[in-house]
Amino acid sequence: MWRWMGSLLSDPASTGERGMAPQSVEEEEECVSGAQLIAEALKTQNVEYVFGIVGVPITEVAIAVQASGIKYVGMRNEQAASYAASAVGYLTGRPGVCLAVSGPGLVHALAGMANANVNCWPLVVIGGSSDRNQETMGAFQEFPQVEACRLYSKFSARPSSLEAIPAVIEKAVRSSIYGRPGACYIDIPGDFVNLQVNKSSVRYVGCCPAPPISMAEESAVSEAASFITRSRKPLLIIGKGAAYARAENSIRKLVDQCGLPFLPTPMGKGVVPDDHPYCVAAARSRALQSADVIILLGARLNWILHFGLPPRFQPDVKIIQVDICAEELGNNVRPAAALLGDIKAVTEQLLEHLNRKLWKYPSGTEWWAELQAKMKSNEETSKALSLRRHLPMNYYTVFRHIRELLPKDCILVSEGANTMDIGRTMLPNYHPRCRLDAGTFGTMGVGLGFAIAAAMVSKDHNPERQVVCIEGDSAFGFSGMEVETICRYNLPIVIIIVNNNGIYGGLDADTWKEILEHGEPATCAPPVSLLPNAHYEQIVSAFGGKGYFVQTPEELQAALKTSLVEKPVPSLINVMIDPQSDRKEQEFHWLTRSNL
Repeated sequence: MWRWMGSLLSDPASTGERGMAPQSVEEEEECVSGAQLIAEALKTQNVEYVFGIVGVPITEVAIAVQASGIKYVGMRNEQAASYAASAVGYLTGRPGVCLAVSGPGLVHALAGMANANVNCWPLVVIGGSSDRNQETMGAFQEFPQVEACRLYSKFSARPSSLEAIPAVIEKAVRSSIYGRPGACYIDIPGDFVNLQVNKSSVRYVGCCPAPPISMAEESAVSEAASFITRSRKPLLIIGKGAAYARAENSIRKLVDQCGLPFLPTPMGKGVVPDDHPYCVAAARSRALQSADVIILLGARLNWILHFGLPPRFQPDVKIIQVDICAEELGNNVRPAAALLGDIKAVTEQLLEHLNRKLWKYPSGTEWWAELQAKMKSNEETSKALSLRRHLPMNYYTVFRHIRELLPKDCILVSEGANTMDIGRTMLPNYHPRCRLDAGTFGTMGVGLGFAIAAAMVSKDHNPERQVVCIEGDSAFGFSGMEVETICRYNLPIVIIIVNNNGIYGGLDADTWKEILEHGEPATCAPPVSLLPNAHYEQIVSAFGGKGYFVQTPEELQAALKTSLVEKPVPSLINVMIDPQSDRKEQEFHWLTRSNL
């Protein structure tokens, strides 16, 4: 460990006036600082990654975290740090930690806390705060942090003393992963960081175990199985809750043995591979609209699934809802059968009942034929769009070339409006927890934080797995400076910007030039427009990575081959497309409007 780091942690002079200088070697060996207590407690709870931005009063906490063997990643904005920490929670099942300074730093991190809570991902945020003896006096960056975080978290608390720090950290970690996962907040007063206490007075707590596995009531499972076996048009919907529960093997058995058509939600993709013959994602609207029995596995009837209401669904559709959270059961639509429990365990219960009945949905039904015809029609439309040869390229052409070279086991991060939605249909996933996107909260700006988290986890647990982040130009702008973080930690992330010069769509260079010559952009430029032909690839080049400016399919293929096939380095491919490029016509728009 670096000498300066060790001196900050152990030198009594570095603790300042608030520290208790030890009187003897024996006493020094028995004392521990608040920063060390935090680091040791996180290590005990099997926390592997901390993301943050240091400053008063938490710099020493980051140093202590590194000294304990936990990886610390210094980000450029607390929003991105909190997004990264929450993605670690989803990918590993154990929360990542976001370390934030007081006041504005913590306020920035609230975005990630809200996103984690809505997405149901484990996250622990540790925020430094004003010294206790300065409260209500107008201290530096003073802010009611514990109270503010209660709106955005499952648990928000300040340890009453240094001795209580390990117990509070254990409770935060436990609360973040038990029941419905979510965000938790721990407030650390500035004077706690360097203050020391005798080790013998500390309430040390062991590592909280993985959440207990709960199973649904057998009567409810039996009822659900009866509904399924009597259905004429069953549909299985696989949500990201199923991916988080690591239920892929059980769900794959359910699909294979029972012949169930299935539809993954965006981050449920890959729980069962997208190329499975029973996947009906290419006929999403038709499947939802026609099904008479729907089995929800870790998916919620929110805006992503049009609330489960007509005209997107049959008025008399029977919903079988499987969820870990009791409060979610019956939300928007009363289920015909409510199965409360762990997705993996309940799926195995359901499979056991269906196997007893020796039931399998016949593949030659009229509904199967209808779905297959619709899938073929939609796929042909997308293929035709992708084969258009005129310049500038459209979304479908770009995604066709990406799809040809994208590693099957890569972690795919996607955000942006059309970029994310079209990419969801054009870019398949074959493995669970390998797609990260704007999620239930529809958050823009998560992309680079998610990609950094995925790269850190892959580096330690699956070093051959690549991380590819595909974003719109608008989405990239929210956290673009995290490219420096990527290069600083030498993370071989490939960023692909699908650049249409705007939000949803922008202007071509000639039109923009005309606005500059004859008008004022603030009054004449469409609010959705961004600077045409912006060279975002130069950002990564400035920090030592590889940048590519792409305008033709040939240039795109060359950049992809270099970035994805040759020795991986931090790369950014800036792909220019037609500013007016749009998705194909859909039966139903992705967002459900209130007037429909």
